[in-house]
Amino acid sequence: MSSHLSADHPAAQPPGHGSVEALISQTRRLRGDVDAVRRDSQEGAADARGRWQRALYDLALNQLTDLNAHLAQLRDGPAPAPRPGSLLSRVGSAEWNLLTDEAEWSGELFHILGRAPGSVPLSLDELPSLVLAEDRPKLTAMVTDCLVDARPIDGEFRVAHPDGAVRTVHMMGEPVLDTDGSTASMWAVLRDVSELRRSQRVVSETRDSLRHPPPPPWHGLLRFPEAGRPGLDLAAAHLPSAAGPRSRYGGWYDACPLGVDGDTLLAVGDFETPGTEAHDPAVFVGALRGLALAGTRPGRLRSGLTALLEDTTLSPVRGAVYCGYRPGTRTLTWADASGAVPLLFRGGTGRGLSGQDEATLEAGDLLLLHTGALEPAAVRHLLSLAPRLTGAGPAQDVVRIVTHELGDFPSRQDACVLVARVTP
Repeated sequence: MSSHLSADHPAAQPPGHGSVEALISQTRRLRGDVDAVRRDSQEGAADARGRWQRALYDLALNQLTDLNAHLAQLRDGPAPAPRPGSLLSRVGSAEWNLLTDEAEWSGELFHILGRAPGSVPLSLDELPSLVLAEDRPKLTAMVTDCLVDARPIDGEFRVAHPDGAVRTVHMMGEPVLDTDGSTASMWAVLRDVSELRRSQRVVSETRDSLRHPPPPPWHGLLRFPEAGRPGLDLAAAHLPSAAGPRSRYGGWYDACPLGVDGDTLLAVGDFETPGTEAHDPAVFVGALRGLALAGTRPGRLRSGLTALLEDTTLSPVRGAVYCGYRPGTRTLTWADASGAVPLLFRGGTGRGLSGQDEATLEAGDLLLLHTGALEPAAVRHLLSLAPRLTGAGPAQDVVRIVTHELGDFPSRQDACVLVARVTP
């Protein structure tokens, strides 16, 4: 790696024109072959395996398209900008002089890091100010190892742009030594790999969906309307215990009309005796919906359900949260959180709605309800995913991310999550 060669410009001696042209032709033929196989293999494939295959084909086709673009740059010189939706972007470069404390950035690096063109390049000490707090220790460790132990840098971190966008940046670098062998400066190349990582996550998440157990037997009762509820995009999932599936389920969730004014009841909870024959979520949810349709407000649902359950053999509810959403004013009310407080994600941040019982939501807000069976570490992990969850799109995509991420918690009990995205 040479410190005097900018990553924004081709080398002085590019490869032979004919050899590059041959590679471009081979890449285009391969892309055409992959596209043909994709079309032939995806007819009628609408199940989880079909989604996984589509994600893999899309990733391969995007990477071949980008490879073709990079080869064209070798032949013709650098393109002015990557194509829209490209998985790979042009790289930027920087050199930080340790003797003069000066920094030199290439033009593309300003765009990658969200800095205004022509502004003063940041020093190594200032660079972490652009990085998300949880990634700063990683960046500091990479730079320290490079400057102190002369280790090459090869790692990733996330940066926050002024418009709130969070981008993933891959950095490669090495120390530049002076004549006596001491480190005089550090040179690095950086590129935005956000789209590449997003595509890889889609492949991973759709692959993992193939391993999920079938939905609980009461899932059919809780299928949300295709159009969701007024002002909300809804999705939910059951997360079986890490110890393995059981014949009975400890959690439940529902979203249904709350009275006749267009309001929606959002609720999740679990039972005192999970995994026994003493409860049936379908019967319980039927009773819950009856009370909701009668106009029983969230604050009175617990007492109403308790009275109904006393005359049955159903297990009592151990913990639940009942939320009412009014689309006209985007007002959310809730009651009886019992430790499992609603989580609100907005603008790349997340927090628990504790210490109050009413909030005004905004278009794009993401509400996540969960049963008390989720351990505190799992809840903290969900909050740390705020930038990714708020930018994930439809509620079903958020649920896929959540179930994938919570699969790494070996002590997880039988749990349920419900996601509601506020629509414009």
